Amino acid sequence: MFEVSVEETFAAGHALRNYKGKCERVHGHNYRVRVTLEGADLDAAGLLADFADLKKILRNAIAYLDHQFINDLPPFDVINPSAENLAKYFCEQMLNGMEEGAGRAPVRVQSVRVWETDTCVATYRP
Repeated sequence: MFEVSVEETFAAGHALRNYKGKCERVHGHNYRVRVTLEGADLDAAGLLADFADLKKILRNAIAYLDHQFINDLPPFDVINPSAENLAKYFCEQMLNGMEEGAGRAPVRVQSVRVWETDTCVATYRP
């Protein structure tokens, strides 16, 4: 099994709903997002996936949230903007953005990790 990962960062603010503690107040993070794909086979060029394509999809998903108050943006105006929900959001955005191209090996999202700080990370696996 092969794995490839791409990582990007962004800054945004949020406030946790239904939470008792300091994180219920508006605050911000410098987030880091890592998307890992896996597959058993490589394409004709010897690649599982093109890093440039993956980074473009991830950057587009990040652009929506970057320097925003996440609670104001769908779907986070309804669901809590926790690191866990952000990880699932990024997974869904990657799946929506990835299209199997001609000659490409089949890949799947293995995991998405979202760091709120250097020491706090949430992982989503579809």
